[in-house]
Amino acid sequence: MKLGYFTMPLHPPSRNYVETLREDREAIILADRLGFTEAFVGEHVTDLAETITSSLTFIASLIHDTKQIKLGTGTVNLPNNHPAQVAATVAMVDTMLEGRFYFGISPGGLLSDAEIFGNLGNDRTAMFVEAIDHILAIWSGEAPYNRTGKFWNFSTQKTMMPDIGQGTVIKPFQKPHPPIFVTVVAPFSKGVQAAAERGWLPISANFLQPAWVASHWPMYAKGRENVGQKAKAEDWRVARSIFVADDERTAVDYAKGASSPYRFYYKQLMTKLIANGRPELFKHDRALPDSAVTLDYVTESLVLCGTVNSVVDQLLKFREKTGDFGTLLYPGHDWVDAKLAKRSMELMAEKVMPAVNRALAGEKAAE
Repeated sequence: MKLGYFTMPLHPPSRNYVETLREDREAIILADRLGFTEAFVGEHVTDLAETITSSLTFIASLIHDTKQIKLGTGTVNLPNNHPAQVAATVAMVDTMLEGRFYFGISPGGLLSDAEIFGNLGNDRTAMFVEAIDHILAIWSGEAPYNRTGKFWNFSTQKTMMPDIGQGTVIKPFQKPHPPIFVTVVAPFSKGVQAAAERGWLPISANFLQPAWVASHWPMYAKGRENVGQKAKAEDWRVARSIFVADDERTAVDYAKGASSPYRFYYKQLMTKLIANGRPELFKHDRALPDSAVTLDYVTESLVLCGTVNSVVDQLLKFREKTGDFGTLLYPGHDWVDAKLAKRSMELMAEKVMPAVNRALAGEKAAE
C-alpha cells in the first residue's frame, strides 16, 4: 500500500492567509521529502476556511520545490471554468511537471461557488460531463475545434493562423492526457461506475463511514467489467483522517480534544453537507436518526489516532471493512501545533506504513 496526501484544505478563517498558504505548501514539500507518492489539492473560491482558490495555480507554485511526488488537482471544479481554459492550463502544468501530474475533476460541491459562477440552478453533473468531453476533444483533436454543446460553444475557425500557431491549444506532456481522477462520496455511487467505464480512477473521501467506502469498489469494478476490463485494487485511492503521535494521550488530545483541528474540520464539513441534505454520509447505519450525527460521534468514528502501533491496528481493521486498495491518502488538516503535525506525517511515512505493509505481506504469504 502506498502513502499519498490530500488537502482541501480547511483553516480557521481568523488565521493569517499568508501563513496558511505557506503552511499548505510546506506540508506538501514535507510529504515529498518523506516519500509520499502523490498529493492532491482541492480548490474553492467563496470560502474563508477553504482558501486555495485554484488547485492548478497552487500546484504550479510547488513545481520547483518538489522532486518526486506527483501533484494532482483534487479537484478542478469543471462547471466553474471554461473547458478551453482548463485544457490549456492543465497541458501547461503537466508539461512544467514533465508528467508528474494527475488531473482530478468534479462538478464541484460548494454551493456558494456555484452561485457566484451562475450555475446554482443548472444541472452541474451535465455541465461536468460536457466540460470534460470538450477538454478531451481539444487534446485529441486538431484546431479549429468547432465544439458545440448545451453550456459551451467555441471555435477558433475565424481567427486561426496555422502558419504562426495561432488558434491552437497546446497538448499535455502525458499522452494522450494525464490520468483522470474523480472523488467518490455517495454510497453505492453510480457516478464511480460511469467513471470506471471511461477509464478514470477513484478517490474515496475521508469523511465517509467504512461501510460507504466499501460500497465504492464493487461499483467501480462493475464499471470496468462493462467495458471488458478488470479493475485493479492498486488504482483505488482511499482517504482517511489520521493523527499519529509518540504517546497515546497527545494523540487523542490533538485529534479529538476541544481545540482539535480535526474537530474543526469535521464541524465545517458537517455544517455544509448536512445543510445540503446529506447527513447519511456520516452515519454508520442509515437507520441512525439525524439527531445522533453529532460532532463527537463523527470525530470519534472517522478520525484514526494514536501511537504507531495503535494506528497500524486501526488501519488494518479499516482495510478489513473496505477491502484492498492501492494508496492511502493522508488528509491535510490545520497545523494547530506545527511540530505535532509534522511529527505525525513523519511517523506515518517512516513507521506506520512500513508496519502496515509488513502485515499485508504476511497476509499474502499466508494465503
